[in-house]
Amino acid sequence: MLSKQDIAGFFAAEAELNLADYAIFEYIFECAEDPELAAASLCCEQSTAQWKRPGVDEDFRPEYGAKVISLEDCRGGSPSPPGTKSYRVRVAHPHKNFGPRIPNLLSAAAGEGPFYCPGIERIKWIDFELPASFLNQFEGPQFGLAGVRERLKVYERPIFFGVVKPNIGLPPEDFAAIAYQSWQGGLDIAKDDEMLADTTWSPLVERTQRAVSASQQAAKETGTPKFFLPNITDEVDLIPELYQQVKAVGAPMVMINSIFTGYSSLRALRRYAEVPIVSHFTGTAVFSRLPHYGISSLVATKLQRLAGADVIIMAGFGERMGCSDEEVQANVAFCLQEWGDLKPVLPVPGGSDSAETLPLVFEKIRHADFGFICGRGVYGHPKGPAAGAASLHEAWDKIAVKLS
Repeated sequence: MLSKQDIAGFFAAEAELNLADYAIFEYIFECAEDPELAAASLCCEQSTAQWKRPGVDEDFRPEYGAKVISLEDCRGGSPSPPGTKSYRVRVAHPHKNFGPRIPNLLSAAAGEGPFYCPGIERIKWIDFELPASFLNQFEGPQFGLAGVRERLKVYERPIFFGVVKPNIGLPPEDFAAIAYQSWQGGLDIAKDDEMLADTTWSPLVERTQRAVSASQQAAKETGTPKFFLPNITDEVDLIPELYQQVKAVGAPMVMINSIFTGYSSLRALRRYAEVPIVSHFTGTAVFSRLPHYGISSLVATKLQRLAGADVIIMAGFGERMGCSDEEVQANVAFCLQEWGDLKPVLPVPGGSDSAETLPLVFEKIRHADFGFICGRGVYGHPKGPAAGAASLHEAWDKIAVKLS
């Protein structure tokens, strides 16, 4: 734990810093003692820790130390354990300490230093900012929102996704057959569930080959592009091979569960992929759900865009997903906002949606730049997948009439 005399080395006025040299990390933390001492310890632990060698006249803090640039009392919260108070802190961290490397950035912002910091009872990383000079060292999305829309030729409405059910998959022939029905009904993208992998009863390559063939047939019949989205999530060393295999049989895009495979696996895939990449949010709730501890879902969304996702499927509206409207809206808005040279991406908020919930989702988003994803809302429709897909268009047409 730092002493009071050490605090000054980890505080700075924002106006006095060259912000091009710093990443800004924002946290909410709880402590029972002096919040300035706790905030300084947070900066110390995530950057220099010991800032000089015994017997040597040196101090690494001015150049390498993270600095508190604001510290505010968060009144109205419900901190625990009793006797603690909540504080919001913004930390300026020299990005040369970790460079344009996501694992190293995470090791600083969310590693041992912040989450085992002396004097801090609980902490949540809620946001971060990167200066353009640093941000633009990341490749970011290759196609982004505009590129995905161009490939699908869908411009003035949400892009309609369907998750083929059952989620554990079907034999490839059966899988392709019901995907085909949904494309006939107007679905843009039929996809693997995030839990479906390269299984013995539904081999990835055969499933992809049959589904792509069915999508091409549906495209000829409907006159509109149809995509199949295979899930290539696997052990990291196998992902390149799986990508090449599904690309060879015509997959027009691929999906990866980047929280569990790691953001660097997504970034690596971005570097060799020649098709759009969809990143699935599964796993986010493990670290984002608690209000006073962990990492916010907004941080996860930002990291997926930073790593190169063109489409980000995220927890959406409604009771099942356990997210506030404000949280979902913030994630959707970030996908579309300007962020250095990185392209905007397609946000896909989802969770137990159907044609019945499309108007509610639109009311919360208020524009058409999103993906709308259904599982049972399409594939569990009582009149079949074609009717389930058609119901999405019918629901959107009613919305569009009100907008015109």
